Amino acid sequence: MNALLATPIAYLKGVGPQKAQTLQEELGIYTFQDLLFHYPYRYQDRSSFHDIALIRAEDQYVQLKGRLTHISEIGTGRHKKLQARFTDGSGSIDLVWFQGFQWIKGNLNVQDEFIVFGKPKFFQNSWNIPHPELLKVVPGLERKGFEAFYPSTEKCQHKGLHSKGLSKLIGNLFEQLANQIPETLPAAICTELNLLPRIKALREIHQPSSEILIKAARYRLKWEELFFLQLELLLRKGIQSKKLKGYALNEVGAAFNDFYQNHLPFELTNAQKRVLKEIRKDLGAGSHMNRLLQGDVGSGKTLVALLSLLLVIGNNLQGALMAPTEILATQHFIGISELLEKMDICVALLTGSTKKAERAKIHEGLLNGDIQLLIGTHALLEDTVQFKNLGLVVIDEQHRFGVAQRAKMWRKNSIPPHVLIMTATPIPRTLAMTFYGDLDVSVIDELPPGRKPIHTIHRRENHRDKLFAFILEQLQLGRQAYVVYPLIQESEKLDFKNLEDGYAQIEDFFKPQGFQISMVHGKMKPADKEAAMQAFVQGQTHLMVATTVIEVGVNVPNASVMVIESAERFGLSQLHQLRGRVGRGAEKSYCILMTGDGISKEAQKRMDTMVGSNDGFVLAEVDLQLRGPGDLMGTQQSGALALKIADLAKDGQLVQLAREKARDILDTDPQLIDPNHALLNQALREVLKNKPNWGRIS
Repeated sequence: MNALLATPIAYLKGVGPQKAQTLQEELGIYTFQDLLFHYPYRYQDRSSFHDIALIRAEDQYVQLKGRLTHISEIGTGRHKKLQARFTDGSGSIDLVWFQGFQWIKGNLNVQDEFIVFGKPKFFQNSWNIPHPELLKVVPGLERKGFEAFYPSTEKCQHKGLHSKGLSKLIGNLFEQLANQIPETLPAAICTELNLLPRIKALREIHQPSSEILIKAARYRLKWEELFFLQLELLLRKGIQSKKLKGYALNEVGAAFNDFYQNHLPFELTNAQKRVLKEIRKDLGAGSHMNRLLQGDVGSGKTLVALLSLLLVIGNNLQGALMAPTEILATQHFIGISELLEKMDICVALLTGSTKKAERAKIHEGLLNGDIQLLIGTHALLEDTVQFKNLGLVVIDEQHRFGVAQRAKMWRKNSIPPHVLIMTATPIPRTLAMTFYGDLDVSVIDELPPGRKPIHTIHRRENHRDKLFAFILEQLQLGRQAYVVYPLIQESEKLDFKNLEDGYAQIEDFFKPQGFQISMVHGKMKPADKEAAMQAFVQGQTHLMVATTVIEVGVNVPNASVMVIESAERFGLSQLHQLRGRVGRGAEKSYCILMTGDGISKEAQKRMDTMVGSNDGFVLAEVDLQLRGPGDLMGTQQSGALALKIADLAKDGQLVQLAREKARDILDTDPQLIDPNHALLNQALREVLKNKPNWGRIS
């Protein structure tokens, strides 16, 4: 960082220690550079004037130029006010102050010329402007252009660090910097892409002279921010592929061939075949594979993962599959064991519930190589779990694992195992290129033939009787149903049905009909939760009343109804995940979204989108637009990006352009040693200075 830009904010004219502390605590502004990157969120055009005669009700703010014709104090005591008559030649308007006007009155004189800015109000058949901004007209003094408005907080405002105060500090900052703002992009790139010079972009974003230049400044600063992010991700990816060696699996192997030819339960879709080819190519390249496998609910990711693990096993290496919950790990173990039951492959399950004696056998089997495939939960991360020759780690529902946790799997082998990360949460392309830009991405965008779309319906509370009648009809046909709630106990602030009341209501209706109900939520003891879920999986109970704990990890082909209570409380991706719990068998399945009557326009759009589409990728794009990347990816991950001006929900095309340019540069100059790229090299070093190298551990 330029030494001047690194100066602590306390040393800026007009700040000092107390204001500096407030800026640090409230806005995260520690240095000159932090303030420079504290961008306005909107602008007010102060470059033109209204005519008083043309003021209309739809005018939010007006700027007038004229003179005072009369000044008077009206009323008495607390009801006293100052009123000044103001004219611009086209008409007249009253300027009104209800407080602090003794000081204001001393600065007003009849016939003085002022520029007036404020919000017009229509009161008693005439226009007035309460507490306007006034600027005395001085011959030769230019009028303002666009006024920038800055994000602030209540504590900041008490210290004078409101929008105007911040604007003044930024004016002081430009004076102190005296044009010492370094460029980060080579002139050739700026010319090719028609980008403003950096110093001009920063000046125009804070002190704009025209609307056109505001747009040009925002474009330049957004492009730069996204470009360096993509450059960082691609550079890490390039270093990883060149420097990190991985097992080169040159043989397809007997395990894969036997399973593919003799035990494959159904023909792979073209999407599954394409993804499998991508994985096979990675595994045979001799460099480390770090691949993200996206696939909608029911697209067949697990089968692709199993075939990938069989490639590794066929090359005399071991595989591991790690899942976030015990029930999901158990289901993977049961499902994979059934698929491999006619093959001579040793599969083991390791979870927190595994007994000590069984654990000892598993540890021994891993070390001597007898166990070829280990499936489990976070228990796989324990230091005592060691492999003879771990070749591939598959991580299911990756967002449930922290980066540091996943890194532990690397240390299980002298040569880092290949990594395949799976997610059933479709990620919009824009986010995949930013949050996972250092990974190769494969997408299974095709469902197996014969899988029926789930019929989704939006209903309100007044349809409750019809809902129960429909569920009863499905249960009488031998099906099962889920009812999911967002809360466990009554909330004082949120008027939503909760789990316990819902369970009682459902029990009152369905138990007399001879149907059994399970209740599952996150506050239950693991053993109780497991027992309740297994009772439903095995068909001993017919209805499962649950919180979102069942979002991932329950596979019951006989379940044909998913009811989501207070559906307005959920995002689209979560609604889609919950919907994916049904539709796994041969029968037609239904998802019923229950909401209150007075839901917001945004919530209504979510309901309409769910009803209209079964495509998780379509839903993810809409969710990104509605909620932004932070809610989709989790605050920890979204915060790691620390984007100051770019918006992933709106700037998808810019992300693509930035990635293409970064790729073009690194294709010709992988280490940025070309003298023409000296500025890029230096700027990137600043970007990377305080970042951990998570890129190399997926």
